Amino acid sequence: MAETTFFLIASGVCVFAFLAVIARDIFHCAVWLALALLSIAGIYFYLDAEFLGIIQVLVYVGGIITLFVFAIKLTAKIGESSIFQTNEQLGPSIIVSLILFYFLFKVIHAHPWAAVNSQAPSLSLAALGKSLVTTYVLPFEFISLLLLAVIVGAIVIGRTK
Repeated sequence: MAETTFFLIASGVCVFAFLAVIARDIFHCAVWLALALLSIAGIYFYLDAEFLGIIQVLVYVGGIITLFVFAIKLTAKIGESSIFQTNEQLGPSIIVSLILFYFLFKVIHAHPWAAVNSQAPSLSLAALGKSLVTTYVLPFEFISLLLLAVIVGAIVIGRTK
């Protein structure tokens, strides 16, 4: 049952990523990409890496995809049918992709994969949060000030143009 769940989530990642690549409308590409990133967060949660799953949802789905959608909607005339949208590199991209998959398949099957019996150290989100506000408070606050400076700088640059 556990393997079935993993393969369902992983196949969802592959399907959504493929749809993001082949979609004609750029907004639909962003939506499929968001679903692929959510599926990757699902894999993180499945592997008991809750922190990475939460960060995946907050940073990529919450931040990056929102930025993509705003950029798409604020860009004038990007979705007009009068703009000629074609890709003349279909043949070379298929050839390069097949060669890449061949070499990846060859490398994966040539490696002697050993079963891992050791357990990873258990780290809870509560312990991680506690360490961020006790042991690593100085770097944590420095990063927050740096991000604040970036936001203020982006606002200043945006107002001057």
